[in-house]
Formats: sequence, structure tokens, C-alpha cells
Amino acid sequence: MIGSYAAVGDSFTEGVGDPGPDGAFVGWADRFAVLLSDRQPEGDFEYTNLAVRGKLLDQIVADQVPQALALAPDLVSFCAGGNDIIRPGTDPDEVAERFERAVAQLTEAVGTVLVTTGFDTRGVPVLKHMRGKIATYNGHVRAIADRYGCPVLDLWSLKTVQDRRAWDDDRLHLSPEGHTRVALRAGQVLGVDVPADPDQPWPPLPHRGTLEVRRDDVHWAREYLVPWIGRRLRGESSGDHVTAKGALSPDDIKMRIASVA
Repeated sequence: MIGSYAAVGDSFTEGVGDPGPDGAFVGWADRFAVLLSDRQPEGDFEYTNLAVRGKLLDQIVADQVPQALALAPDLVSFCAGGNDIIRPGTDPDEVAERFERAVAQLTEAVGTVLVTTGFDTRGVPVLKHMRGKIATYNGHVRAIADRYGCPVLDLWSLKTVQDRRAWDDDRLHLSPEGHTRVALRAGQVLGVDVPADPDQPWPPLPHRGTLEVRRDDVHWAREYLVPWIGRRLRGESSGDHVTAKGALSPDDIKMRIASVA
């Protein structure tokens, strides 16, 4: 039984792509916290989301890991390194070494540390060319998990999130349904009874012609890819002026989810 949970990471764990009624994001970790809290007596569950979009591994380790250790929760989800891997010139072997040091630190003080792999980017423009680096990093993450006894939220094998409806318009972050499926898979990994199957097939989509696909790609490049590249060139991060959500009530999360459902 998990009575407390802290989520550590970047935009994926913050929940970017899954907006609530107030503009703040929900995301898979918040949804997963609700699944965990439902197994506890009412009011007997503590949840803190420390994740901030755009953060690199060393920033997460320096800023968020000490806060998670101070909370001493029953469970920490640790998803980091993705922003490092997609940067040109980074070495997934070296990133994994730093990731392992953080996992070792967490497992010394936390009951369970849930780690996550990266997604299979075969169908994602730009990122599909980094598929080999991501796969290499994933191999390290799984090996580290074996060495430290960590359960693994394997996003590479979650085939249903390869559907474009699982992704936000920016094609870099999950949609609300994508975040929901990840939360359900996280529950399965920890042996929680989940209300739906994350592997449930999507309804068929109408055929899209080449011209329509190309038009969508041009729109995506103009609206999302060019600004993303611009931030990288200027040394800016989407999380420069963002603070973590902090402690959250599962009941409040439920109300926020219901209000936009």
C-alpha cells in the first residue's frame, strides 16, 4: 500500500499537453496519484508533483531530488534525461551514468523508485532520427532498474501511444488521452487495479491524403518546431519561469479532470 508519492521529472511528468480548467496541467503523474489514493482511506494519501518542463537531468537532480528525499515518500517516479538525449551531441552512455547516480541516491532513502523509458519516436518528425539514441538510453535505464530493484514504466512498449491522437498538437507532449493511458500503465506496473486497459485499440481514423498530411506538417513546423529551435539557439528553456505544482489533493485533481472531460 502506497500512502505517499512524489513525482520528479520534466514536462512529461508536469503534464504538459493535458490542461486543466485553470490552464495548469494535469498529466499522467497526477492521474496516477488518483489511482493510488483510491486504494487508501480517505484523506490518508500525500502527493507532491515536483516536475518542471524543460529541465535537464542535472537540474532535476539538483533541484527536485533533494526535495523528494526530504519528503521521504513511499514512492518516487523518476523520469529524467529525455531533454538531454534529444540535444545534439549528447552521449546516451554518459547521460545514463548520471541517471544511475541519482537512482542510487533515491533508492537509499525511498521505498520504491519507479523509472521510465523513453517513447518510440518512429513516427515523430525530427525526433524519429534520434530513435537509436533513445533506444540506447532505454537499454541503460532497464539495466539500472535491474541493479537497483526499480519497477519500470516502459513507454517504448506502450504501442497505443504511437497513435497521433495520443499526442498534443506540438507532437512533443502527450494529449489528455495519452497521459491517461500512461497513468493506467503505471498502475499496472505497480499491481494496481485500473479502470481501463491502456492497450485498448483506438477507433479507426478516416484516411488522410498526402496533401493533408503535408499541410499539417507545414503548420506544425511553423507553430511549434521553429519556436522550439529558436529557444535552443537563445539558450532559453520553456521552464525558466515555471514553478512546480507542489503538494496536490487527489480530490482536487479529480474535480479538475472532471471539469474538462
